[in-house]
Amino acid sequence: MKSRHFLLVFLLQVVAISVQAARVDTVFVKSPSMNKDIKVVYILPDKTMAEHPQACPVIYLLHGYSGNARSWIGLKPELPQIADEKGIIFVCPDGKNSWYWDSPKNPAYRYETFISSELVNYTDTHYATIPEKRARAISGLSMGGHGALWNAIRHKDIFGAAGSMSGGVDIRPFPNNWEMKRQLGELTANEAVWNSHTVINQVDKLANGDLALIIDCGESDFFLEVNKELHKRLLAYKIDHDFITRPGGHTGTYWNNSLDYHILFFCKFFNR
Repeated sequence: MKSRHFLLVFLLQVVAISVQAARVDTVFVKSPSMNKDIKVVYILPDKTMAEHPQACPVIYLLHGYSGNARSWIGLKPELPQIADEKGIIFVCPDGKNSWYWDSPKNPAYRYETFISSELVNYTDTHYATIPEKRARAISGLSMGGHGALWNAIRHKDIFGAAGSMSGGVDIRPFPNNWEMKRQLGELTANEAVWNSHTVINQVDKLANGDLALIIDCGESDFFLEVNKELHKRLLAYKIDHDFITRPGGHTGTYWNNSLDYHILFFCKFFNR
């Protein structure tokens, strides 16, 4: 009799887990501006899929150089549990090695348009979102940290909060790295283009309160100094923001931990 009781309890627990479980969808979203389909991973909390779905806020997560749409679910396998616990939709697009610009040199790369317009419109049309900037945040790691701030600052009407983890927030010290010159041309011949396509030079487009901002970087990261310079620039313009440095390098272990801070920050933003 006791063994039957334990079996019944176990089966009920399994049913409860299966009923309350986030779903991970991989879809292809059409980009009219690039005339191609872009792979996107959606992590959807259970409450958005109920018979009477509840609308949830959205966090867009951008991967780094050489990453893809599944990078974040690989770095943070517990994202489905977090989605259910917090009631958040996570959206993870494949940004190739685009740096999330609309490239002035390559018309096939219009990832700013895709992220800030086409993808947001698709998400709000197909899922139970709160389609307002107060419920929309964007963050990313490395190249994706640059991309998140780039898109948020330039589309303050779309995103209410933004973050960067180990972001390449000033690209100019790295002119021969990570295929940037394929998007912008050589730095020496295209200095004005590079100056206008680096996040640190977008700060003057911000007024205090336009965006809730969180920026962090590891103390052993090769992007630490450019992040400190961005912090100084934001202070000079009197833009409120959270700036954090912690022990760590440009690693998955650091980003797994860092994302927890960003989610906490964004949840506070969504709930205020």
